[in-house]
Amino acid sequence: MNYLSVENISKSFGERTLFKDISFGINKDQKIAFIAKNGSGKTQIMRMINGDDEPDTGQIIIRKGIKMAFLSQNNNLQDELTIEESIFASDNDVLKVIERYEKALENPEDEEKYQLAFDEMDRHNAWDFETQFKQILSKLKLEDLKLKVKSLSGGQKKRLSLAIILINRPDLLILDEPTNHLDLEMIEWLESYFAKENITLFMVTHDRFFLERVCNEIIELDNGKLYSYKGNYSYYLQKKEERIAMENSSIDKAQNLFVKELAWMRRQPKARTTKSKSRQDDFYKIKEVAESRRKENVVELEINMERMGSKIIELHKLFKKFKDKVILDNFTYDFQRGERIGIIGKNGTGKSTFLNILTKTMVPDSGKVVIGETIKVGYYTQSGINPKPGQKVIDIIKEYGEYIPLTKGKIISASQLLERFLFDAKKQYDFVEKLSGGELKRLYLCTVLIQNPNFLILDEPTNDLDIVTLNVLESFLLDYPGCLLVVSHDRYFMDKIVDHLFIFRGEGQIEDFPGNYSDFRAYEDSVEPTKKELNSVTTEKNSWKQNNSTATGLNFNEQKEFNKLEREIKDLEYEKKQIENLFSEGKVADTDIETKANELQKVIQKLEEKEERWFELSSKME
Repeated sequence: MNYLSVENISKSFGERTLFKDISFGINKDQKIAFIAKNGSGKTQIMRMINGDDEPDTGQIIIRKGIKMAFLSQNNNLQDELTIEESIFASDNDVLKVIERYEKALENPEDEEKYQLAFDEMDRHNAWDFETQFKQILSKLKLEDLKLKVKSLSGGQKKRLSLAIILINRPDLLILDEPTNHLDLEMIEWLESYFAKENITLFMVTHDRFFLERVCNEIIELDNGKLYSYKGNYSYYLQKKEERIAMENSSIDKAQNLFVKELAWMRRQPKARTTKSKSRQDDFYKIKEVAESRRKENVVELEINMERMGSKIIELHKLFKKFKDKVILDNFTYDFQRGERIGIIGKNGTGKSTFLNILTKTMVPDSGKVVIGETIKVGYYTQSGINPKPGQKVIDIIKEYGEYIPLTKGKIISASQLLERFLFDAKKQYDFVEKLSGGELKRLYLCTVLIQNPNFLILDEPTNDLDIVTLNVLESFLLDYPGCLLVVSHDRYFMDKIVDHLFIFRGEGQIEDFPGNYSDFRAYEDSVEPTKKELNSVTTEKNSWKQNNSTATGLNFNEQKEFNKLEREIKDLEYEKKQIENLFSEGKVADTDIETKANELQKVIQKLEEKEERWFELSSKME
């Protein structure tokens, strides 16, 4: 069943044509991702589908009776309503029934009103619906329903808008970057929810894991033309590569033929026969194909990194809390040359606070941060650029100098640098406030890299960047010789560029995990049954202790140490297994055998020490 048809639409701004005569359809149960470079017209097409904009030519037809919902980057919530009131403000009849039932529960003494509400729940089969919408709110961490919208953060508002859409179960969901402002746990839940539910989706997202696991079709707008791929992200990458290779082969053949036909055209007399006129027409078609080679405008990233000394950054017993919430609990770490660390954890566990303390924009309650003399920190924050009123793009870069030094003694002008970041001569004199979200991110990245840092901190760098720019950024970071510290919910990005993780567990607990995000998920999944068994044992012991007040056990500090030891032992066992696998698979070079053997011995020694202490403490619990 066709839900929506886009027929021959075009859009231009002045002399600039975004797209022309493009068509596609959305059918029931399709889960379509829409991919295009920033500035290609993704947002315009989504706004047209939602009725917020109109194409210059063509039309968009929505099937009569189809209920459609649009999750945009900007929320349309009413500030004075609570979370609960915002949810019940829709036209959904079942929600109205649940709302009356919830109000009846608040006044249980009015038995008649309660019975009416109860019977109405039965008639509308609303019990399962209520359970489901409460689960959605719980997964999106919207549990205090009495909070007013105006008191929510930007991320909470985005989650509330998403929750309202999911609860109302429209026939067609139009989603613009649905994973922004969600932590990894929420993203994985949403991924699972979309994958198993019979929902029709049309979305723009830069999250490539999400594309891989949710979508069954990808539509790409590339150089003004539309291409459709019936498969997930991996299939799209493969088929796109094949398409481009075929296009280039056709162009090469056309160019060879064009040279021959051009020579023929030049030899022809002015008077044309019918036969030569036909060949002349063919010549212009060949010329069009021959001159149609793709114009790949790609961001060019380059850095003249400052020299790095032996001392990088040292963190000594950092402690930080807000009221009763502990963020850092005596955290100590000594950064080494070339480290590439990813930071993951639920929202609110202190990731951004940690970065602010590291960069000395926030002071810890105790402990200290020591930064080496040669270290130059580049900090890409979520807040982005704060331009002065009326400031133009070129002015932002000129604040760092008219000419910028690059590698190998090269120097380029501020204008040339902006061209490398895809800001053409005209765009450079636009006001900063006119830039799109992706363009602002690109400009901000430019201002961070222009300072040539040797310790680069990136806080959610992938939000609003198109997939092409993300690939360029990943390639640049893979070759970046300095230290790298990244907070990101983009699992594909993290897998590609980091080699170990700081896991923020909450309550000041930070674990150092030796591997990327996929390694961590595999490890967590493998130990989940063990965790459940341990939780069961702990519950039984706690219950036994509560019923036996004379029993001896662990004091508070020992219990805390015991819990920490369990996590450390698991990490060391994992690290030991990884090194042993390298030896068993013959992946250790002859020159590295002694180093790796010593590393393995140190891990085994640490593991034995931790296990000995674990047994010592566990014996006190018996």
